[in-house]
Amino acid sequence: MGKLQSKFRKRSELYRASRGDGPESTFDSQVVQYEPAHQGSINTVTNLSPELCVSGGTDQAVVVYDWKQGRMCQSLQGHNREVTKVLGYPGSTWIFSASRDKTVLMWDLNQGDEPIQEFCGHELVVNGLAISPEGRKLCSGSRDNWMCLWDIESGECEQRHNISRNLVTHVCWVPGSSSIVQTSEDKTIRVWDSRAWQVTNTFPAKQYIQTHCDVSSNGNYLVSSSNGFGGQGCEATLWDLRQPGCKVVEYRGHLQTTACCMFLPTPPGGAARVATSSHDSSVKIWDQNTAVCLGTLTLDGAGPLVSLAPSDPTDPTDLLCASFNSGLHHVQVGQGSSQAHGSGAGSGGTCGLDIKVVARF
Repeated sequence: MGKLQSKFRKRSELYRASRGDGPESTFDSQVVQYEPAHQGSINTVTNLSPELCVSGGTDQAVVVYDWKQGRMCQSLQGHNREVTKVLGYPGSTWIFSASRDKTVLMWDLNQGDEPIQEFCGHELVVNGLAISPEGRKLCSGSRDNWMCLWDIESGECEQRHNISRNLVTHVCWVPGSSSIVQTSEDKTIRVWDSRAWQVTNTFPAKQYIQTHCDVSSNGNYLVSSSNGFGGQGCEATLWDLRQPGCKVVEYRGHLQTTACCMFLPTPPGGAARVATSSHDSSVKIWDQNTAVCLGTLTLDGAGPLVSLAPSDPTDPTDLLCASFNSGLHHVQVGQGSSQAHGSGAGSGGTCGLDIKVVARF
């Protein structure tokens, strides 16, 4: 740690963490403070490789960061409004970024700091991005009610479809499939066929706006999250995509809007898990099938936590979390002690999880 201590400031910060829904414990956590990735709030983060992440925020920059070494690799400038979503294509050096400037830009880290493709045509902020499994098509969704399908190589818009009140909040491509799932401010989840560019299924409308969604790696399940306040409507919901509209369980416990939800890599021999982050400044990890809250991390003063990503798609122990007020956080997830209380220590002696921040940037 000698080099890190000499190069970067190291701070002791107070975080509140609890296992399950039981009593919270307060502890001093030594958190390494690296060079900040952004100036201002961060709206989105995703992994690019086991060492690199990509983020975007109100400073209009798309930043590539080596979170293991604690150093910024590239700051990509091309948008003239804040960046709303970033997306990488697995196994490549491609990055896609969406913005309030109504555009999507494509970058290649092997081709310098200038975008290599621009996708123009939306009339309002672009909130949803997804890439087809073979890497040839890009789907974008916007608050202008349009869902668009683009040819990545040419930048041409091949398909467009407008649905009244479909203010898109997030888009996911179902792995190994021609299907796309999107959430909307009209409280509805829609499944699209990318070949016919038509909606094939519409889930029963929830009570509140659907803010985000994620699809499991096997393509069988969808998790979506809702806005809300005072604990009402702040849940995430697990759906069975093999039976569209079939609700499996709900994850309840956040006090404000649940802004992000995602499936975590399953630990060896362990149960499948889901992670959520909220405007209440907390991250929660749940047993996917039982909806038991296995652990909670609350970041006092961080403001809304709006985006999560596994730092490595195969590693269940490290997460990246974007915040409005305090940058990006490297979160470590470990097994709790046998003394854990609350819902994380339910029947069968299941322990809660120890969730802590180890670095911030």
